[in-house]
Amino acid sequence: MSKGAQTRAAILKKATAMAGVHGLEGMSIGRLATVTGMSKSGLFGHFGSKEALQRAVLDDAIAELTLRVLDPAQQEARGEARLRALFRGWLEWGDSEEHLGGCPIVSASIEFANRPGELHDFLADYHELWLDRIRRMCQKAVSEGNFHEGLDTRQFASEFHSIGLGFNLARYLMKDDNALQYAYTALDRLIRSVKN
Repeated sequence: MSKGAQTRAAILKKATAMAGVHGLEGMSIGRLATVTGMSKSGLFGHFGSKEALQRAVLDDAIAELTLRVLDPAQQEARGEARLRALFRGWLEWGDSEEHLGGCPIVSASIEFANRPGELHDFLADYHELWLDRIRRMCQKAVSEGNFHEGLDTRQFASEFHSIGLGFNLARYLMKDDNALQYAYTALDRLIRSVKN
């Protein structure tokens, strides 16, 4: 990795941590310059604008989520096992020390839910892709005979996703120490409801 790429990666790590606390909008170039020990012009040299930095933080978070959560889940042989691995990985990744505000994609999605623009559209498209991945894993469980025929896989994906979103709110907004236990209990009930 070149020095420029290493510097960019280090900036993104600090920016992601800052966004977890202050949100993408609260992640100011000035504050980030102070934290990284760089000049504002140096930061602009890597990203060009605050909007480009925000998008880079999201791109980096999605790449990390893919590498640390989605790819390992895809290694599971069966549909139900993949879904459980995806769920476990997603919650553990979002609940890690490096993500002070929970899953950075969920946090940004809440922040930009009612703000039209490029980041809103990017996040909405990403959630559609995420739901489709869950739906396809669910369909695999149906085709393997784990889940019943005729299952509405989009409905399943929506409920699966909702449990993860609820976990993030319970854990980080409400500071509920039982949030993880509740999330796993909800997932178990959902899976039991669709099994043959």
